[in-house]
Formats: sequence, C-alpha cells, structure tokens
Amino acid sequence: MTAYARLTARFARIATIGEASSVLGWDASAMMPPGGGAARGDQLAVLAGLAHGLLTAPEAADDLAQAHAGDDAWDTANLGLMRHAHIRATAVPADLVEAQARANSACEKVWREARRTSDFAAVSPYLVEVVSLVRQSADAMAPALGLSPYDALMDGYQRGIGAADVAPVFSRYETFLRDALPRAEERQARQSPPLALPGVFPADRQEGLCRHLSARAGLEFDHARLDRSTHPFCGGTPTDVRITTRYDEADPAQALMGVLHETGHALYERGLPEGYARQPVGEAAGMAAHESQSLIVEMQSCRSDPFLAWLGPELHGAFGGAPEPYAPANLSRLWRRIERGFIRVDADEMTYPAHVILRFRLEQALVAGDLQVADLPGAWRDGMMALLGVTPPDDARGCLQDIHWYDGGFGYFPSYTLGAMAAAQLMAAARRDVADLDAGLGRGDLGPLVGWLRRHVHSQGSRLGFNDLLRAATGKPLDPADFEAHLTARYLTD
Repeated sequence: MTAYARLTARFARIATIGEASSVLGWDASAMMPPGGGAARGDQLAVLAGLAHGLLTAPEAADDLAQAHAGDDAWDTANLGLMRHAHIRATAVPADLVEAQARANSACEKVWREARRTSDFAAVSPYLVEVVSLVRQSADAMAPALGLSPYDALMDGYQRGIGAADVAPVFSRYETFLRDALPRAEERQARQSPPLALPGVFPADRQEGLCRHLSARAGLEFDHARLDRSTHPFCGGTPTDVRITTRYDEADPAQALMGVLHETGHALYERGLPEGYARQPVGEAAGMAAHESQSLIVEMQSCRSDPFLAWLGPELHGAFGGAPEPYAPANLSRLWRRIERGFIRVDADEMTYPAHVILRFRLEQALVAGDLQVADLPGAWRDGMMALLGVTPPDDARGCLQDIHWYDGGFGYFPSYTLGAMAAAQLMAAARRDVADLDAGLGRGDLGPLVGWLRRHVHSQGSRLGFNDLLRAATGKPLDPADFEAHLTARYLTD
C-alpha cells in the first residue's frame, strides 16, 4: 500500500469511531436512562482517546510526510484535510482530550437539571472545569495552527473563518438591526393580529405530521429516525441519520419547523459524496455550511408564502378545527412574527443574529479569561439589554438555555448566523437557476431546491472552504447583503 492508501484506511477507522460516538451521543440525549450518564461519559472518553491515538500515531506522521495524492483534485484536498486534522490533534495531549470528554459529559448532565430549575450555581463549578480545559486545548492548538486561541476553536467548526472575519459582519448586522427591527415592529403593529391555531395538538399526531413533512422534503426513513430530546438536533451518520425534536401540545410550530430545520441537516448528510465516505473530504464543509442547509429548508423554503399556502390545508387536515387560522396570510403572521425574546431557538430570523452576536462576544471573553464563569449571568443580562432591549427574568431563559458551552462547544455559535446569511445567498442563486423552485414549494415539493443543493453543496463535501463553496455556487463569497435583502422583502415591504 502507498502512504496515501494507508492514510485513507486510517482515517476510515477514525471516522468509524466517530460514528459510534455520534450514535452513543444521540442515545444519551434521546434514550439513555439518567443513571447511565457516568458510564456513558467513560465510553465516549475512551472512544475519543482511541480516535486521537490513531490520528497522532507516529506511523500517521510518517505517512503524512511521504504521501502524494497524485493529480486528482479530490485526493489532493483529502490529503490537505488529513494534514490539517493531524496538526490539530497532535497539538493537544491525549490526556487532555480524554479529560475534556469526561468533563463535558459530566457538565452536560448537571446542566440538564440546572436548566430545568434555573440553578446556575449548581452547574457553575462544572462549567469552570470545562472552560479551563477549553482554554488549555485552545492554547495548545493556537501556535500549531498559526491562529489565536479563539480562532483555533472556531477552526474546529468552520475551517478558514476567524473572529476577524466574523466581527465586521456582525457589526454590520447590528447596524442593520438597529434600524430594521423598529420598522418591522411598526409594520407588524399595523397588521391584524394573527389568529392562534385552535385546540390541543397531541404529540403523537404532531410526530406523524413531522415525519410526513420530512419525507416530503426528501428524507428517506430507511436511513433516518425521528425521536424526542430536550434540545433538538441531528446526529448519527450519513447512512443512519438521527433527528430529534420536542413537542408542545399547545403549539405545533416548534416541532414542525424544528423537524424541517433538522431535515435540512439530514439531507446534507445524506447527499455527501459516497465515493469519499469516511474520508475528511467526504464530510460536510463545516458547521456554517451545515447551518445554511438547515436554514434554507426551514426559513427560506418552509416559511415562505408558497409553502405556507400548501402547508395550511395539511395542518387543517391533521388537526381539524376552524379553517381560518390555517389560511396562508394568518400562518405568515403567526410563524413569521418579529418579537424581542429571551430564547435563541425560539427567536425569529431577524432577531436571531443578535442572540448569536451576544454568545460570540461572551465566549471570546470566557476563552480569553476576560470574563469569569461566575460573572456570566450578569454579563448575559447586560448583553441582552444592549442588543435587544430585554432582560431575561432568570438564568434558564438566560445563560443556561443552550447546551453548547456546557458540552464544551466553544467557537460554534458564529456558524448559526453565518449559515443564515449563506442560506439567503444560496436561495437567491437557486431562484435564478431553477425556474420552478417557488412553484414546487407551492406544491409542498422541495425537490427542485434539493436537487440544486445536491449539485452545488452536498456533493462537494469539504473539497472547498466555506467562501469557495459559496463562490462556486453563487458567484461570490459570503455577502450579508443577500440576507438583509431577504429580511427587507419579508418584513419591511408591504
């Protein structure tokens, strides 16, 4: 075997370990009894250590030094990504990798109860340990990658994008929001208030409709599952995708739109290039790219006027009651309502970036040591007031609401808004290229859009970086103007 062939075999084993960890992580959130937490933490830590050992073994370094990918562009990109992964991994000692896995698992379990009871003090010492280990890991990776510590963390989620790229984009949006939000609120106040959907919405009926909508979007359930968890997510593997959601029997919107969001993630995983499965180049292009795929399904497509016109009768058929609340105009007022709220996952698409901007700034300060964990609740409240003019009444609706930090996920949050902006840019390009896209949405058919995404995004794997992927698909790198134009058309134009 050549050095490159040995590397592809090694990375396939590493990916398989990652797949096992992903399914165990899904089980911990969806199925595992509470008493299994400690053992699950050990299991995940051992798997993380095994993967790290394979990646950092001397034989891997020898093969990376000798390997040549030939003239094939995909193999060349794959080898480059292997080298990048090796640099990241060898910068962090194995005992630190395992310590992080254990600390993250322990903190995440305590967070679940702390969030329920709004008890930040209960989880605070666990978060202190997580942040300490994150800092150590970031400090170890930074010189090896030639990045700042925080950028080294961001690199793990969206390669090639750093704080210096994100900060001006967020500052521009903050300026846009300062003008657009009051205008949108004023326009909304002039409209008739939306009618609430009538009655109780049994969870089992919601679940059936969620499966129907997900399948309509193109997800094949012989390669996917839909389950329940506290925090909706998409996990598993490209051939065994696991979607979760939560149900509110007073309002089906959270579950329906949540599942469509996760379906966008799942469709991306299902569309990755099979010929490079379990290779770095066959993976998604990063978390901002991933978020663009969930948001182009949920926000750009399934909250659009044509899709809501199709969805209304589907909802009425499933839940019954008076037909008027299911009219498209009412659904648009109900499910595209602008509101300054406390909860990121419930936020509308105009205020959502403000929630991300807050987290971006706070996690930078935590990693740098400029903000102590004990001061996080107060800093959160101050930031929410500055950005949206609201103050959360408790920590459950403040700094305890997201799982990310309590599971060690620092550097992830910018991907959400970068993804929203990329989704608008991709949708604008898809509309230019696909004549019947909106007509398809009006039939509840995402096929024309998904087909375009298969060609321009899914099938590209991680061969291209985030901006190069956008450039190839849309003709330009990330341009926030498309997102601002989308919001202007949807919320500021009569």
